[in-house]
Amino acid sequence: MKHAFVSYKGAQHWASAEGADPQILRLRDGSQIGIAQVQRWHPPLPEALQGPRTIACLGLNYANHAKELAFKAPSEPLVFLKSEHALTGHLGQTVRPAHATHMHEECELAVVIGKRCKGVSQEHALTYVLGYTVANDYAIRDDLENWYRPNLRVKNRDATTPIGPWLTDAADVPNPQALTLQTEINGQITQTGTTADMVFSVAYLISYLSHIMTLERGDLILTGTPEGVTDCPVGTRVRCGIKGLGWLENQIVE
Repeated sequence: MKHAFVSYKGAQHWASAEGADPQILRLRDGSQIGIAQVQRWHPPLPEALQGPRTIACLGLNYANHAKELAFKAPSEPLVFLKSEHALTGHLGQTVRPAHATHMHEECELAVVIGKRCKGVSQEHALTYVLGYTVANDYAIRDDLENWYRPNLRVKNRDATTPIGPWLTDAADVPNPQALTLQTEINGQITQTGTTADMVFSVAYLISYLSHIMTLERGDLILTGTPEGVTDCPVGTRVRCGIKGLGWLENQIVE
């Protein structure tokens, strides 16, 4: 089952849908709307949470992406944290800073934690997953000071991480290491990859992080991106897709 958090007729609603490419949403009150009637798509994250989420992001978690940046694949997960204000929804806009000469997209599998998670084993790690969604973790390379741990200005600007449109139940993704990723920029394919090529698997990352910090319901893990990152000028329309999870679209603005 897929879930979305949307605005419709001036109010916010949780909705569910079926199929790989849903066209109809069923609201909690049982009514149905077409996706064309959605006024705004919000990040599809669990409701009624207390306090901010932890958003853990992986750098260089695909060996081919590390290679295109002239780095070796890491021997230990390279993790940085992100503010929740960096998130934005499907069909939203992301501002390209005026000084940027290279701002690129990063299609990523995002893991949504479903319950408190502390010190778990890899064997049991996936039982803590609520679901999966698509993320696009833009990077402003002009501001990069450390390739291994991007600083605040590279990855934490408001609305620079589109996410969604769907939260797909974990039960519908039996193997998160068998998903294909693709990015299209203005209709041209720029990134292709598979989660099988991750340096560190989803189960490993959950276990690794949970031995350092407590993960709570609604926390996110952005698992890295494959090779093919491309500069995105103002006006660029970017679509990031993961097979079975859907397509996330976003536009770059001044």
